[in-house]
Amino acid sequence: MRSRRAPGQGRLLLAAGMMALGGFLPWVYTHLGPVSGAVGAGLWVFYAGLLALAGGLLPAARLRTLVIGQALLCGAVGVGLPVWQVVSLLSRVGLQGWMPGPGLVLSAFGGVLCLLAARQLMSVVPAEPATAD
Repeated sequence: MRSRRAPGQGRLLLAAGMMALGGFLPWVYTHLGPVSGAVGAGLWVFYAGLLALAGGLLPAARLRTLVIGQALLCGAVGVGLPVWQVVSLLSRVGLQGWMPGPGLVLSAFGGVLCLLAARQLMSVVPAEPATAD
């Protein structure tokens, strides 16, 4: 028997891939060279991507609340850490001497996609179980 995914779980799987990949790509380019996300907050985004992967693979019909919670948590991490990184860099050096890398952008977009998946999962009305009369 083939299980069907709830609307939003495919989006959550795509977000998981973006976050897992973005966690290890360069987050910041400087004059001295790229800075990998794996040496800082990118590792936490990678872990959140693995959690989002689990949420995308769980049966959403039975564990809907858990999947929504995972998507919200992963979205908060995926958006929050890249924004924190940019704000930190802006407050330290301004706009001079650095440029965001693909890992930072992928992680942030993966977080936004997680939040969109959570919204889509929340908007779906769960089907009532059939009862025998």
